[in-house]
Amino acid sequence: MFDRAMLDLLGKGILETLYMTTVSTAMAYVFGLPLGVLLCVTDEKGVYPIPFVNKLLGFIINFLRSVPFLILLVFILPLTRAIVGTTIGSTATIVPLVVGAAPFVARMVESSLKEVDSGVIEAAQSMGSSTFQIIYKVLLPEAKPSLILGAAITITTILGYSAMAGFVGGGGLGTIAVNYGYYRYQRDIMAVTVVLLVIIVQAFQEVGMRLAKLLDKRIK
Repeated sequence: MFDRAMLDLLGKGILETLYMTTVSTAMAYVFGLPLGVLLCVTDEKGVYPIPFVNKLLGFIINFLRSVPFLILLVFILPLTRAIVGTTIGSTATIVPLVVGAAPFVARMVESSLKEVDSGVIEAAQSMGSSTFQIIYKVLLPEAKPSLILGAAITITTILGYSAMAGFVGGGGLGTIAVNYGYYRYQRDIMAVTVVLLVIIVQAFQEVGMRLAKLLDKRIK
């Protein structure tokens, strides 16, 4: 079963999976990080409370998070085609991955920022720091270890989404598992793709844990 052609296919699948996961995570943070900061800051106990904005943004984020990824992937096919010109392949899969992951990132960021000691924030406010200064110099630096852990969780979640995209020709190891393991009943190939996915997940998780410990001032 595992001839040269299959090994080359698995190698390509690994590269496509890493490409989809890393690019989608980066782009999800481009949108999700500001949203998470906004959710934290505009909360009724935040540094700049705006209840209406907070509730509206929270509703939109919760709505997007409640849509199962496979349904979301199919629903936004026209948007995917408009952006990248196709609906199949690893590049096309990045669009629904970002749309599905950005709300998750926003909630992860919000949770991390809310873990910051209120005393540190109050000290910054007492010194006359602006809202932007509190965000940039207090909230984000203090929450850095938690944000790194959240990023590790996010990237593994996106990796799972990318595998699900294999049912619609999304590319990567997910597509290999579906095409060979599901449609052709080659369980050995499916087992190998599962093992490879587990290894990638563990690698991302380990890197995230080590970075978080390295940046955590409380354990130095």
